[in-house]
Amino acid sequence: MSSMRDLYHFTKIRAARNVKRGKVNIIGVVLEHGFPRKSKGTDWYYFVRIIDETYHDIGLPVHIFFETMDRSPRVLSPGDIIQFQSVTVKVFGDEVSAVYNKQYSSFALYDGRDGSVPYQTSQRFRERDLDKRFVTDLRRWFRDFPIDEGPSNFSFARQLTEGEHFNLFCKVLYVYEGAGSQWTAFVWDGSDAPPAIIHKKLSEEMHQPLALHVESFSLARDIVCSFPTLGTVLRVISQDIEPDFLPLLRAGNWVKLTNLMCELHDGLWRVVLTQYSRIHYASNGDQFKPQPQRLYDERLLRNPRNLRRMPQWSLPWPTRITEVDVDDDCEFRTLMDVVMSTEVMVGYKCVVRVVSVLPCRAMDYHYPDGVLRIRLTLEDPTTRIHAFLYAEDGLKFFNGHSSDEVLSTKRNALVGASANIDGEEEEDTPRNPPWVQVCLRAQYQIEGDLESREYIVFGTKLRD
Repeated sequence: MSSMRDLYHFTKIRAARNVKRGKVNIIGVVLEHGFPRKSKGTDWYYFVRIIDETYHDIGLPVHIFFETMDRSPRVLSPGDIIQFQSVTVKVFGDEVSAVYNKQYSSFALYDGRDGSVPYQTSQRFRERDLDKRFVTDLRRWFRDFPIDEGPSNFSFARQLTEGEHFNLFCKVLYVYEGAGSQWTAFVWDGSDAPPAIIHKKLSEEMHQPLALHVESFSLARDIVCSFPTLGTVLRVISQDIEPDFLPLLRAGNWVKLTNLMCELHDGLWRVVLTQYSRIHYASNGDQFKPQPQRLYDERLLRNPRNLRRMPQWSLPWPTRITEVDVDDDCEFRTLMDVVMSTEVMVGYKCVVRVVSVLPCRAMDYHYPDGVLRIRLTLEDPTTRIHAFLYAEDGLKFFNGHSSDEVLSTKRNALVGASANIDGEEEEDTPRNPPWVQVCLRAQYQIEGDLESREYIVFGTKLRD
């Protein structure tokens, strides 16, 4: 009878932390969770941190051990509810934790928003009539209580450093789920990722061009057009996480991702979610405005108005390498503004970096017919595109017919390349292209087909 009574009893988290012997049943809201990984022994390991109305500041860590991955809990989203039967409480260092034993513990997971039927249970779990009441009460408390959302040591996209681990508070824009583990989340925090050093040589552009984006697939235009036009959209990929346990991130929600790895691919930032990463709860109600959103809103109110959409890394003003046929008071636009616009033959003033040029040799800038034709790879914090210099616009850009030596010198300054004694690019020398102003417009290759548009540089000149 005693064991049956124990099954019907939940211990509040604050009280459970003081239990020195025996087993307890606890129920809480998932504040944070990780991903299954191998333990130091033969078992698998999973981590959750839970809270209730008695202990909600930092929560109670729960360490879960199981024989095979298919027996692991799979928390679909922070904010869901989990109950444990027959777990023990132990102290690891200075931290009190609960431990789930594969021999006798059990669990059940419930949606944090509604429903009384668990979406996942362990084999030993025994459902009880009173469970529904506990779940309902906990859900009601969590909905109305202003949760302390935990760690404040979160970075912004503007603080990324290659090879370092970091935490990110971001908004989920879109999640792509391809075959197998081809999973990519597109996230944003309103800030501009730092410009990267380009290690690929200009001479490689013909056969190994710089990538325009990190992902190997193309997004439909309507999806791209749903993204913000200011601030960097980061790509989050997974590494060594089983497809069944990839996070269920909801587009439009804010989320806190911890212990991420930061990488560069062709000068583009990529964020890696590993088995050691965790997902932390973030409020998404109308009454909450996350700090990144507040800072972004302040950015849109920056004065003077014409600087609001300039890359943060180009402030207070881009280099004077180029000049444009537009007044300084004209408002700058981002490359994503240009990409999303359905207008053609309309001019935009942008601040960009020229990260590559094709052809790479100045002697090849004029085609056999005498017409100048060059492809530039432009980037700003929002995206990377190809843009073209044609005919008179190209002549204006280089300030008329110049010698190959003069063209090489101007090209090197534009793309941030060091030159050897002959004016050609130094081999294996990293490039750091400067921020420059350009005027851009779009034109159709096939009338009325938005996918056929190409971008033209016009009204722009390299200064002597």
